[in-house]
Amino acid sequence: MTKINDSARSRFYLTSNFSLAKLDVMKQVLSSIKLFSIFFFFICFTFPLRAQELLDPLSQPRFVNPLPVPPVIDGSNGGTFTVSISQFYQDLGLRNPITGTPMLTPVWGYNGTYPGPTIVARKNVPLHFFWNNNLYDPSTLQPLPHLLPIDTTIEWALMNEAGWRQYGVPTVTHLHGGHTEAASDGGPLAWNTPFFTKKGPDFIKGQNEPYTYNNDQDAATLWYHDHALGITRLNVYAGLAGFYVLTDDYEQQLKTQHKLPADAYDMGLVIQDRMFTNDGKLFYPADLEEQGEISTSILPEFFGDFILVNGKAWPVLDVEPRQYLFRILNGSDSRFYNLFLSGNNTFTRVGSDQGLLPSPVPVNQMLIGPGERTEIIIDFANPSLQGQTIILRNNAKTPYRAGKPNDPRTTGQIMAFRVNKTLNTSIPLSILPARLLPSIAPLVQNGPVRKLLLAEGEDRFERIEPILGTVDGGAMDFDEPVTENIKLNDTEIWEFYNTTVDEHPIHLHLVKFQVLSHQKFTGDLDPVTKKLTNIRLTGQPQLYNLDEKGWKDTHIVPAGEVTRVIAKFDRPGKYVWHCHILSHEDHDMMRPFIVSDTGDANAMAKATARVKIDAADELRWTLLPNPFNSNATIELNLPEAKKISIKLYDGNGRLVKQIYRGDRDAGIQKWTIDGSSMANGVYFCEVMVNNLKFLRKLVLQK
Repeated sequence: MTKINDSARSRFYLTSNFSLAKLDVMKQVLSSIKLFSIFFFFICFTFPLRAQELLDPLSQPRFVNPLPVPPVIDGSNGGTFTVSISQFYQDLGLRNPITGTPMLTPVWGYNGTYPGPTIVARKNVPLHFFWNNNLYDPSTLQPLPHLLPIDTTIEWALMNEAGWRQYGVPTVTHLHGGHTEAASDGGPLAWNTPFFTKKGPDFIKGQNEPYTYNNDQDAATLWYHDHALGITRLNVYAGLAGFYVLTDDYEQQLKTQHKLPADAYDMGLVIQDRMFTNDGKLFYPADLEEQGEISTSILPEFFGDFILVNGKAWPVLDVEPRQYLFRILNGSDSRFYNLFLSGNNTFTRVGSDQGLLPSPVPVNQMLIGPGERTEIIIDFANPSLQGQTIILRNNAKTPYRAGKPNDPRTTGQIMAFRVNKTLNTSIPLSILPARLLPSIAPLVQNGPVRKLLLAEGEDRFERIEPILGTVDGGAMDFDEPVTENIKLNDTEIWEFYNTTVDEHPIHLHLVKFQVLSHQKFTGDLDPVTKKLTNIRLTGQPQLYNLDEKGWKDTHIVPAGEVTRVIAKFDRPGKYVWHCHILSHEDHDMMRPFIVSDTGDANAMAKATARVKIDAADELRWTLLPNPFNSNATIELNLPEAKKISIKLYDGNGRLVKQIYRGDRDAGIQKWTIDGSSMANGVYFCEVMVNNLKFLRKLVLQK
């Protein structure tokens, strides 16, 4: 059982009773354990290495680097765009502590910039994107190694590939918050390596057919980032993230009427924490790969000691005396931010993950977890602010919420605003109205209530492993059978029972949801399976005001509480839900869900096992093995003689080969698909029996 994670932690998980009192104690214990785990990495793997000496954040200037504004891809009129994922050097605001000269940092980014370009989209104007994985040396065409240590002891994209380094780094781009078709969602198994030499089992679009974003949702601050299985935390840390701002006629009308700041005063702020070595390179705690040893870089959580905004350390923005709209994204691995302004200044919240709130909400502080977004107005027009420098600060503990206070000199500061620019009188001042939108209509449930589990255990190396599952079924790995089989267009309530000591920002792909309530609970937690029984709700539920909180796609689920959300699942296909602490997501805190016409748990199995020939009889056929690495066999059991046609298509619908065409007698008939000359990827086998057509997906993985 547990050894490295402390006996107190073992007692918590071995007890049969899950109580809030124990949870409060364990929050404090686990905070120390996790901080010790990170400290342990530094002691063991940093100090012996002179080249790995870390850059002291206190040696760096603050509030002198201008806030970068990422370039814009204007998709407001539609179109098809190609975006390159590549490696380059960028000034992140770091200075040599001795000479004061700038230090450039090798990073990854989209179209040669970190963060990636801000994509501006318009409601109901589709966009098409090729996300090209160009992580290779252009002079040799050899794939580049990762900037950070890949942990091959966890489940990850190339885990089944011998000599995986020769293929390069897998990437896949996910539009976070997008109401996106499954084939373009950028799920964790839809990755590809440079030149498409290797592709994930869910790879469909991206090579010859672009991702499609229909943009059929209201104005919102979305973002795009890498989502490759098991290395999301590393790829995002290297720089693969950017804003995707979706606007609509109504939002533009508010700007035209000067009820929201004009576009020139509408800015995105992505906040991320990082660590650096003394020569300005990104640092991620891990042991070293020596003589073929495995590199382990998975951590309970990661917290950097540098704060970057839009890719610059502690920047400053010079502002006019007027209102500004800031779209804030927490793009960090694990760090929560409780944001507030120095000098008792306040701001006004006007939007959440999925768009505008009905009414502006004045606040003096605001919590934002990894993956969440918020839209705020800061009004610099007060004459008393003229010439002042206002600091955006953070006082969230790490880990949140039972961890240690951050350093007020470093991670307690985000960026600064200097009110020193002359007012541009050619652009009218904006004045927030009392109402921005009509009230949000509550969703009406017509589907089931799902009781889902957030738990923690240990992996095979006795490391802390966060995990998801169901209350009745217990903890489940990412690749276990799907338990959330959803009927298309059903509106379901999902209840997240958090039995861990952490707050988890839970993200659902595809949907936007409404938060209904939080409530404390107790229950009996099985120490092995993590099944939760004898649940007893305690206290009163904390109800959410939709007009103040708005639509969400990522929401913090407090420890020891059940959080209820409601969502409509209106696109078919396979998606995922997961914790957006990236270190948790990569270490198996992610599960798939499937939306289908029937919502039948066996719908997909049935569809690939038996299909109707007519009202009287059935065709039984198999296509095995699947995935296959050389040959696959098609076997049909014909009840009588039939005309047969068998074709193989690639993932883009192009004919690869005609396998058979002719008559066959009753009985078992077999054909072989020779994959020796075929490229890895997804194929579709079409079987026509008389005039009836049947299709099945086939994956070639050599």
